[in-house]
Amino acid sequence: MNGRDSLLDDGIEIDWPRVLLLALVLTVLVALGAVAATSSAAFGLYNPSWDGAADLRQDVADDPTIESHLVRDTARYEEWPANETVAFVIAPDDPYEGEDAERVREFVANGGTLVVLENFDETGNDLLADVGAEARTDGQLLRDERHHYRGPVMPVATGTENHTLTAGVDQLTLNYATALEPGNATVLVATSDFAYLGPEENELDEQDDLQSYPVATVENVSDGQVIVVGDPSITINSMYDEPDNAAFVRGLYRSADVSHVVFDQSHGGEVPPLAAVILTVRDSTLVQLLVGAIGIGLVATLSRIHPRSVFSLVRARLPARFQPSRKSTVGRDLPGLTDAERAAYLRKRHPDWDEERIRRVIKALNSPRSEEEPDE
Repeated sequence: MNGRDSLLDDGIEIDWPRVLLLALVLTVLVALGAVAATSSAAFGLYNPSWDGAADLRQDVADDPTIESHLVRDTARYEEWPANETVAFVIAPDDPYEGEDAERVREFVANGGTLVVLENFDETGNDLLADVGAEARTDGQLLRDERHHYRGPVMPVATGTENHTLTAGVDQLTLNYATALEPGNATVLVATSDFAYLGPEENELDEQDDLQSYPVATVENVSDGQVIVVGDPSITINSMYDEPDNAAFVRGLYRSADVSHVVFDQSHGGEVPPLAAVILTVRDSTLVQLLVGAIGIGLVATLSRIHPRSVFSLVRARLPARFQPSRKSTVGRDLPGLTDAERAAYLRKRHPDWDEERIRRVIKALNSPRSEEEPDE
């Protein structure tokens, strides 16, 4: 018995090879959908891997008091009240120049809160200078031989200052961080007294200057404020839930005055294709109207088409070997024939059937109900 001989109760034969092919096609489509909806970029908000920030994005999205926005164009900073908005810039790839830098500066000047998370790249420092902040990242690797997570390059910053932004935060668990040069900024979190700066390959010796280094600061700039963190890794999935990174990040935007959180990706990694399409539709009224019109047209068109008519049309256009085999078709193919003629016809039409099966089919066709429900 081959794959097409298995019969369902309604008389339709199952073609198992084609069922498996369909399952494979569906699996491939699901995989392609996942690729289109996710990113592999470090610090990517749609990257669910260890180095992505998908958990942070979801955490903000789950907060019912907050509206989250992903920005790919700095012009969108003007869409929300600056004094009710916190904007995150996480390890930008490209420098903010010209109009982009000016828009971010105006956002801060109008009362917005800008959070810059950077460690070794000067892009973050350039943005801080553009908006008028004094804090800067040092750019050297921060290490601590005594207070660390999985090694000296993952120091645990235990010096948490008493501030509204650090309520409920006792420490930060860092990962390849750098220290900050605060200027006149207020230090929020600092390392222990056993931290030092230098390349990873350098070994600690008596000449190294052990001291406490700032790793997070806040300062007022015009009517707004700028928060600087010397480690963007506190936002990635593998570090976000380490003590007390998530609590610290939430404290930066969970305030009675904040109703919007902006993730500025205008100078960061690319957004996945599917997410880009969704964002384009959501951000453009014209595109929304166009998509709505197309949707209404499709619904109106499909409402006029009977599903059975579509199925019959598709089935009629399939090659004969792809046509579904139903038991009721046998009776319609053999009107007015003798049993011998029917047997000859069935042997030619179904060479894989044995004589016993052919006799049963002929017997079923001769029964009173064969016109509607043949047994075979």
